[in-house]
Amino acid sequence: MSEKPQADGPKRASRMNPDLTELLQGWHYEPGKINVRLIESPDGTQFIQVRLDLGILQMALDGRPDGQRPEGYESILDLYESWIEEAERENHGAGPLETPDAEPIEQGDAPLEPPRSNSGSPSDSPLRLTHEQCVALRDEAIQYYHRYLALLTLEDYERVIRDTTRNLRVLDMLENYAEHDEDKQSVAHTRAHVTMMRARALASLAMRDNEPKAAIHAIDEGMEALRRHFESIGHEELFEQSSEVQVLQGMKQALMPKLPVSQKAELRKRLDEAVVQENYRLAAILRDELNSIPD
Repeated sequence: MSEKPQADGPKRASRMNPDLTELLQGWHYEPGKINVRLIESPDGTQFIQVRLDLGILQMALDGRPDGQRPEGYESILDLYESWIEEAERENHGAGPLETPDAEPIEQGDAPLEPPRSNSGSPSDSPLRLTHEQCVALRDEAIQYYHRYLALLTLEDYERVIRDTTRNLRVLDMLENYAEHDEDKQSVAHTRAHVTMMRARALASLAMRDNEPKAAIHAIDEGMEALRRHFESIGHEELFEQSSEVQVLQGMKQALMPKLPVSQKAELRKRLDEAVVQENYRLAAILRDELNSIPD
């Protein structure tokens, strides 16, 4: 008669329990708000957690949100930027860029290999991003999008500025280096939102430091960037209708009463300088500011 197999008690007891029920029951989901918190691992590393209706999303506080380091770089964006910088500095579009010694790793279906050489014309960029590489950039940018929304809820404005500035670099890279037009335009519609969130974080950071003048300056720069964006896509009429512009205008109106009286004189000076320089767009913004300050 064969012996009954012995239960692997100690080894089984040491295994991690994959059931999340206890975690989920300890942190209830609240509809209509971003449920976010900072947690600390046993080794002291901090992570962001977002409570969703069906689970918990965890992201690294710094670096790439999923904690990966493609080819040793902080992100795929940084990796691509290094290849493009190298090609523009040394190759000048005259030949293909050598593949790094490290074996390329997979990012979904997009191998992390140098962008294609584009030596057909001296005026062209030396490299072009394939469709697969553009998809990898977009997917990575979504991770940073989720993180900067959570960071804004935590009022970590410095990191919101970092992540939104970083995602604007993604949009610039796709616009300048994507091989196909559809990839150039695939996320162009998100520029208004990223620009607004960055300006909002800059203004909030300035207000936390009790600098209303700097806060309004950040908002003005954000609205000017939004105006340029809508002009560049041939839809200037969308500027006033934009929800992003309305958010920044609302912030600005709330800040105006907090400005010192001397601010009015400085605004008049800036308005005069803008008119002399024929920067009528800025002059219009400054004139609106002056009119909104109570006497």
